[in-house]
Amino acid sequence: MDIRVLNYFLTVAREGSMTGAARILHVSQPTLSKQLKNLEEELGRKLFNRTNYSIKLTNDGMLLRKRAEDLIELFEKTQQEFENLDEESGGDVYIGSAETDAFRYFACSMMDLKNQYPDMKYHLTSGNSFDVTERLDRGMDDFAIVVDPIDLSKYNYITFPATDVWGIVMHKDSELAAKENVTVDDLTDLPLIVSKQAMQTDISKNQFAEWFGETLDRLKIVGTYSLPFNAFIMAREGFGNVLAFEKMINVATENDLVFRPLEPRVECKLYVIWKKYQVFSPAAALFLESIQKKLS
Repeated sequence: MDIRVLNYFLTVAREGSMTGAARILHVSQPTLSKQLKNLEEELGRKLFNRTNYSIKLTNDGMLLRKRAEDLIELFEKTQQEFENLDEESGGDVYIGSAETDAFRYFACSMMDLKNQYPDMKYHLTSGNSFDVTERLDRGMDDFAIVVDPIDLSKYNYITFPATDVWGIVMHKDSELAAKENVTVDDLTDLPLIVSKQAMQTDISKNQFAEWFGETLDRLKIVGTYSLPFNAFIMAREGFGNVLAFEKMINVATENDLVFRPLEPRVECKLYVIWKKYQVFSPAAALFLESIQKKLS
């Protein structure tokens, strides 16, 4: 198995057609078909169900697709790192980030480095803390910005000076919009759209779960989200009220929505993390030095 054949496999999986994939890859259809047949024999698994009109992945094929995507992304990242080892003005930095206003610290560090290292590039992947730590663990990203609750035991980390404040994003016509703060009693019978991460009750030190206490099991949860943008659209249409961070929505422009903080106040710490014993590319090492100064 090599990267070239995995790329052939992914192209066929995406196109759903041997003919279309061969055209994109600039190889003959018999050559492509032979390569995939050899791959199936090497793995001892059937990867495709073939018909006269299309090719579909088997369950084993879907598993390989996920692994192949990760392997090719990691291969390309490694290739870029080695190409830029002697490059003083450039290089690539890979960052996974939860959606948070604290990302501004990273943006400021990027600006600080821009004049001296104009060719540095930053590759961002957004997701909740579980998504971005998974990518970090697999070596896909150099750094991640995560939000409590999170297990930090596997990582080196720096705590951000800012915190994120939990509250309710709701339609401006909601009865709760007249209040300055929202209590747990206010939410008992309301339709709620909640963060998947926040509702992970099996994680220790989950301030959010502690805030609800015994009421947690009685909440009227009508939806969950990983990233909040689409959840805010649901709130704008009156479908539910979104439990979210304060600065995730600009109420000055999103004039159909308002934010009200929880009472008692719930704040979550944020961290920039990286793997212990991580060996950084020159660009990533420069960025780490910059963000350490920014957050010290």
